[in-house]
Amino acid sequence: MEMPISHKNSEGLVPCLHDLLHSDEQSCSSSKEEQKFSGSPPCPDDLLHSNKQSDSSGRDRHKSSGSASWLDNLLNSDEQSCSSKKDQRKHSGPQKRLEQLLSQSGNKICADCGSPDPKWVSISFGVFICIKWPGVHRSLGVHLTKVLSIKLDEWTDEQVNTLIDLGGNTAANKKYEAFIPDDYQKPKSDASIEERSDFIRRKYEQKQFSNCDGQMSCPFPGPRSALSSSCSSHCSPQDKKQYEKQATRHRIGNAFRNSWGRKDTEYKNNKKSNSLAAMVEFVGLIKVNVVKGTNLAVRDVLTSDPYVVLTLGQQSVRTRVIKNNLNPIWNESLMLSIPEQIPPLKVLVYDKDKFTTDDFMGEAEIDIQPLVSAAKAYENSTITESMQLGKWIAGQDNTLVKDGIISLADGKVKQEISLKLKNVERGVLEIELECVPLTQ
Repeated sequence: MEMPISHKNSEGLVPCLHDLLHSDEQSCSSSKEEQKFSGSPPCPDDLLHSNKQSDSSGRDRHKSSGSASWLDNLLNSDEQSCSSKKDQRKHSGPQKRLEQLLSQSGNKICADCGSPDPKWVSISFGVFICIKWPGVHRSLGVHLTKVLSIKLDEWTDEQVNTLIDLGGNTAANKKYEAFIPDDYQKPKSDASIEERSDFIRRKYEQKQFSNCDGQMSCPFPGPRSALSSSCSSHCSPQDKKQYEKQATRHRIGNAFRNSWGRKDTEYKNNKKSNSLAAMVEFVGLIKVNVVKGTNLAVRDVLTSDPYVVLTLGQQSVRTRVIKNNLNPIWNESLMLSIPEQIPPLKVLVYDKDKFTTDDFMGEAEIDIQPLVSAAKAYENSTITESMQLGKWIAGQDNTLVKDGIISLADGKVKQEISLKLKNVERGVLEIELECVPLTQ
């Protein structure tokens, strides 16, 4: 059996490797203690270890402080930028920005006739127009031009941004009036409705005064001449066919092109009458706030998805759909132009279906003549305090739940109406009307 090798030291034995290492650790430990209390130079191992720690912590501190400083600066910059943008939006909302646009030289006059102080905008073409043109623009249909009031409508930042991008009257007329013939005179504000309608259709619908690239190749007809006869004499058969197709497609009037679930035959039957919408002069506006429905009819299994369609003459507008609700609350305001020959305001309620024709949920008619008469009387008076101006009396010849009171409040002529829906098993609709003169 072999014994472990041992070496003698000064005391007779030489320590093994384990003893040597242990001795070195003790020595280093003791030197640390001495260094701590005597201030002697550190052990080389400690110095290296200390330098590593110092270098590592220094890098960490440098990295941490640098990153924190950079990140803090970035966050502070973003906060300041956001705060600045919020302040700008606070002091420069959509209405303020709209007024700034209106103050530009080209926008101070009507884009279509040159009259001063326009109060209306075709947001589709980016033009400011006077009170003589909103009805004519609307007659083209909202698929071509959507008209808003500068003061009456609530504008969004997105709408104002669209208007800015289009460039205003100057940019629009450079495009849509680039090639008006020398012998053609733009109609003035006192021109007849026929003259204004003819000009608007040539300018915006057929684009006859625009750059002809990508447009119809039919040359400009002379003033007051029939478009169809001019096109027949100057255009090729192919161009004539294209023109006729386009004219027919756009003779929808001011009815929306949304699929409301009404059958195509309804549109076909109304095409001819809708083409006459542009020949109507408008005397004011009616703002209709569809408030809510109560106990409406069931058209799905247990409920309905109702929406409301309003029709005045050849104009139609609609509310949004509210799903799965027999007592929907819309609180949605819609605007319609009032023609000289005032028709009843027709109200229709439908249940929205995805794959079939929308289901009928009732209808009603509102006589707005008393409201318009009261508004005209107030406009010519000096009345300032709130008061009742009249009422539409509930009776057998209408479906009013109660009398529709016409009142003056805060300078506005309004009427609250509660209607029983006809030709349906049940349902009541609450509506608020406001008559607005075109001069606003």
